[in-house]
Amino acid sequence: MQNGSSPSRRRRVAGLAAAAVLAVFGVGAIGQGLNGQSTVRDALALEGVTGAPHMTPAGIAANAKKAGLKGVALPTCSVAGTPIDDGASARCFAEYMRIDALVATGGKTYAQLPPFASKDGKGTYDVTAALKLPDGGPMDNPKSQLWVTETALTTALNTSYMAEQISLFGIAVGGAFLLVGLAFGAAALRGVRIARRSLALARRRSASVEIG
Repeated sequence: MQNGSSPSRRRRVAGLAAAAVLAVFGVGAIGQGLNGQSTVRDALALEGVTGAPHMTPAGIAANAKKAGLKGVALPTCSVAGTPIDDGASARCFAEYMRIDALVATGGKTYAQLPPFASKDGKGTYDVTAALKLPDGGPMDNPKSQLWVTETALTTALNTSYMAEQISLFGIAVGGAFLLVGLAFGAAALRGVRIARRSLALARRRSASVEIG
């Protein structure tokens, strides 16, 4: 009888071990996800960024119309007067930064702007017509530099949003593993209880036969 029960016992032990591994992995994933989310939010809060008053759908639409922007997707979120301290607000702020850059350049992106500064402020591709630096070299178009700064900042903000989303995904995955582990553990413990009852019943029957 012991030999026949050994495979079942091994399966129950393996089930409990698998349940423990899944539960530990789930708890670890949840912990790492929460830590990642906290790190993102703490880093954003340290910068002390707050949305400007015009960072509302109506406010940015007015600025875009005044600048003559057409065919540009405008933000639908709002961060006016709101601290930028989480992934969602960081992404929204980045959307407004892009429109602000387009307003400043008349709707032109970095690739569409002449690389050198000119007297008329429009920029030029002609090195000889460019404004000169003290060393005689051509001066970079300040509007191009604006786009360099905008791209760097919005990339950092969007990265914060992505990092928080990954953290949330890790929390969700960890929760799923934890639930599966608990389910496995419950099933394995149920199997242990059933096996114990079966063994006790078999012993009682064996004792009854011996007495008879």
